[in-house]
Amino acid sequence: MSLRTAVIGGGTVSENHLSGLSQNPKTELVAICDLDEEIAREKARSYGIKAYFDVGELLAAENLDWVHVCTPPQTHLAVATQVLEAGIPALVEKPVTETIEQFEELASVADREGVPFSVVHNHKFGLVMRTVLEEIESGKLGDIRGVDLLYTGSTEPDVANRGAWNFELLGGEFEEGLPHPLYLGLNAGGLPRSEADVSAQTSLVGSYEMEFGYDCAQIQYVSESDALCTIKMLSGTKPVRILYVHGSESTLAADLVSQTLVRLDRDYKASPLARAQNNIDQIVDRVRGTAENVGVVLKDKRAGEWETAMERNGSYYQFEEEAEALLTGTEPPVSVDEARWTVKLQEAIRDSVRRDDSTAAEQPESSAESEVPSDD
Repeated sequence: MSLRTAVIGGGTVSENHLSGLSQNPKTELVAICDLDEEIAREKARSYGIKAYFDVGELLAAENLDWVHVCTPPQTHLAVATQVLEAGIPALVEKPVTETIEQFEELASVADREGVPFSVVHNHKFGLVMRTVLEEIESGKLGDIRGVDLLYTGSTEPDVANRGAWNFELLGGEFEEGLPHPLYLGLNAGGLPRSEADVSAQTSLVGSYEMEFGYDCAQIQYVSESDALCTIKMLSGTKPVRILYVHGSESTLAADLVSQTLVRLDRDYKASPLARAQNNIDQIVDRVRGTAENVGVVLKDKRAGEWETAMERNGSYYQFEEEAEALLTGTEPPVSVDEARWTVKLQEAIRDSVRRDDSTAAEQPESSAESEVPSDD
């Protein structure tokens, strides 16, 4: 059995969905819907599917098993609600909603209708991240004491990578990309113990013609298992994206750019020889990881099989896992709680900007005059 699937939204991100669904043996891509008729027709021609220009017409005309929502986040609640109320499971692009209130409204619709929905957290399914999660699950690292994620080189707020609608967000294009590091941190460190255990800081370093609230952000929280987790996200820099997972027995350093993994499990302080061996271990791990990545690429070029394509594309891998969950009636690989906390962390970041603005507004314009002694 394959899932009759449609994509709503024909923007930049839709191409990844259309390409993956057209190749996946568990899905039958049947339609694309977009308000822009020219875009919808062009995508439909490219994939040999039907074009629609109205969500209601799409849902009424096609006997669908699954819908991917790839519209701007400002429209996600309305569009996904329409899909769920038609009794059709939905996979919604990130950011799933603008606020936690909107998310809870969407979740309540899914509960009421008894229809599952999930969110695109594709970086969770990359080669190295899957290995990290397997290592954590296996217990080889021991008790997880902390997680540090440095995620730099994000797009600056005023770049319209996915469309000018990004400029409506408080952090512009930078904010649109924040779910990636947030859900990666949540997966590695576990969900926060409570909202009171979450703190956020932001800064606005760049100068932009448009008004934005922030272009750098940091969030910290204590997890349900008492791990201390920190996620730092910067724009306007070269991309360095390294995830450290600190266990009582070993630490993993995952390079999310090169997709390589280094295991730091030697006590390098024991002796000069241990320090040298520690360096050798890191070099060997990086070389091995690079070779494995090259092997996947070469295999894909030779075979072009779906299984190999999934190894190279985290979105494809998630589509496969999500489709399998729908076909078997099991839980989706991105849980509602994971999606909920991703939105909560993003909202904590936005709220920190508003708090800073409010505090600044309450301060006197200048105290310099009162501090200067008068001539008399």
